Amino acid sequence: MVIRALVFDAYGTLYDVQSVRSLAIDLCGDKGEIITHLWRLKQLEYTWLRTLMRSYEDFWSVTRAALEFALSSVGIAPTSSLCDELMDGYLHLDLYAEAPQALESLRDHKLAILSNGSPRMLEALVRSAGIAERFTAVVSCDQVKRYKPEPACYALVEPALQISKQEVLFISSNGFDVAGAKRYGFQVAWIERTGDVPPPQDSQVGPAAFYRLIRGGAEQLGYQPDFRLKRLTDLAAVLSA
Repeated sequence: MVIRALVFDAYGTLYDVQSVRSLAIDLCGDKGEIITHLWRLKQLEYTWLRTLMRSYEDFWSVTRAALEFALSSVGIAPTSSLCDELMDGYLHLDLYAEAPQALESLRDHKLAILSNGSPRMLEALVRSAGIAERFTAVVSCDQVKRYKPEPACYALVEPALQISKQEVLFISSNGFDVAGAKRYGFQVAWIERTGDVPPPQDSQVGPAAFYRLIRGGAEQLGYQPDFRLKRLTDLAAVLSA
């Protein structure tokens, strides 16, 4: 089947969720790094829990709750002023360095974003990065009040782009998202950002290495990507082939 649209995950694929690390270190000192990783892990956990419990809150609320958990866990009071400042960082995440070049190389194709992010969060992200015009659609899972990898989230793509799911190449660096998209029926490219990181020699690992061990590998769920790529700029070669 011909690929008629490329649909990107946002957080962790186009945008570096760890780019709030410098802000967290500025505000929280030497606990900033572990806060950054706890925050992301708990954020994802809360999306899954709220979907399972059918107790939806939007991604902004989920992200705020995860931040409060992370701060409290390391002994820092989650005051309104501190949380407000850190949350603002989530509206201005850095694009991965190769993302602008990759999007430019794909400008002749129909591009979209499918993300857990709330509409307000996604609008702020694409506007701050100056890439809004690149996308035919920016689709939020808020429409179905569920979070990925719930199949209803992926089903939003077809009506938004007026194509069949077999004509979609879905791109994500998140293993759970790769499995969910493949299970749904998309063609899938996994951006394997941690593929070159060697395994630890022992159990004495820091927060960043521990995070990579949890979130960096392929999930063992029986659904494998069609393409395993190192960076977003590899997508052009996939399409030309």
